[in-house]
Amino acid sequence: MRRRWLILLLVVAALAVGGTAWAQTSVPKISVDIGQSENPEEVATSLQILGLLTILSLAPALLIMTTAFTRIVIVFSFLRTALGTPTIPPNQVLIGLSLFLTFFVMNPTLTKLNDEALQPYMKKEISFDVAKERAWGTMREFMFKQTYKRDLALFAELSGVQYESLDDVRWQELVPAFILSEIKTAFVIGFYIFIPFLVIDLVVASTLMSMGMMMLPPAIVSLPAKILVFLLADGWSVIVQALAGGFR
Repeated sequence: MRRRWLILLLVVAALAVGGTAWAQTSVPKISVDIGQSENPEEVATSLQILGLLTILSLAPALLIMTTAFTRIVIVFSFLRTALGTPTIPPNQVLIGLSLFLTFFVMNPTLTKLNDEALQPYMKKEISFDVAKERAWGTMREFMFKQTYKRDLALFAELSGVQYESLDDVRWQELVPAFILSEIKTAFVIGFYIFIPFLVIDLVVASTLMSMGMMMLPPAIVSLPAKILVFLLADGWSVIVQALAGGFR
């Protein structure tokens, strides 16, 4: 009797598993084939798609290297350190504000890039190579305006090349020179941000020393004072205005 029940349960289980397997829907199979093509246009299109995917994978690095993001995020980091609030605003808020401010600053450049390179290419009025050259020319114009000549000369000297005009400058020298110039500018702005907060720290420390309150950490007293002065001076608006207006 038990043997019959065991056989019956095994049959039911087999039918259930089989029904589930039969009920499963088929999934599409994706394959990548490497073969020969007699049409050069197919090869060119494939290479363009590969190049586009490569650019998308490098988008975060390109955002940092060729836009205003580097200067903005460094200045905000200096501000947070000068205030004495290393975790306020949080990193997510700071990065988000830097990103949107970067898009605001880069809007004229991106608009020009869209009008002169992207839209004509989408309308098939120009080729991919022409669109690429126009886009890079627009970005070069922006980066040249922010780059110090001595930084550009430094990387040209390190590369062992000489340029007769800016049109001959390669991206291998322009991009690192631009990044170095942005870091220098951000450090200069950060220095000016630190000065008023440093004065507040010195005044608070001297006052506590004169009152004999040496056991009280000066940071506890100076932090509210720095925040109050920063708010009364409308510090956020002043810094954002200085950052947005500092790009040529």
